[in-house]
Amino acid sequence: MTKLTLVIGNKNYSSWSLRAWLVMKQAGLEFTEVRIPLDGPTSHAEIRRYSPSGKVPVLIDGDLKVWESLAICEYVADRYAHHLWPADVAQRAIARSICAEMHAGFQNLRQNMPMDCRNRYPGEGMTPSVEAEIYRIFTMWHECRQKFGTGGPMLFGKFTIVDAMFAPIVLRFVTYGVKFNAEGKAYADEILAIPAIQEWLAAAYSESENIPHFKI
Repeated sequence: MTKLTLVIGNKNYSSWSLRAWLVMKQAGLEFTEVRIPLDGPTSHAEIRRYSPSGKVPVLIDGDLKVWESLAICEYVADRYAHHLWPADVAQRAIARSICAEMHAGFQNLRQNMPMDCRNRYPGEGMTPSVEAEIYRIFTMWHECRQKFGTGGPMLFGKFTIVDAMFAPIVLRFVTYGVKFNAEGKAYADEILAIPAIQEWLAAAYSESENIPHFKI
């Protein structure tokens, strides 16, 4: 068994698991993956074997447990892959601000457009409050691409934790048929083309669990 273990939920539904998993994949780390299907009769007990919070994801690195998605991303960047944040101090501060906003906000989007990679629900969940949050996301994408995106196709040029935070949002937009502008579509296409994302989606499509209206 490798030293690193990442405990995740269903790949079809667990957006927070995807964020940590994608960062570890993009960092080139080898790790053991433990997938625990969510919302089952024994799910909570199984997760508590690994996670102090009783939630996924949780990263186990030897005797250390890191049990929150953004903390996992920060830990991986600190210990294994410094390039996962922009090198410039000011850009790094903005990147962290965006990650914190994504982490704590967009509750209407989460509630009305939960991640469901396998299915398509065009037009569902598009309330005025969701539309406002989507506009904010497109605005952030535009500002990052215009100011920091000259070095590559991602928001800060090369792949960073910011892109991992937005990857589940791209998948949600595909599921619910959100209309992209040209700039947003180009960015979404780059996210979808990441080999690790394709690997995640293939696994999500192969899962048998069905959890209606699961919001995570």
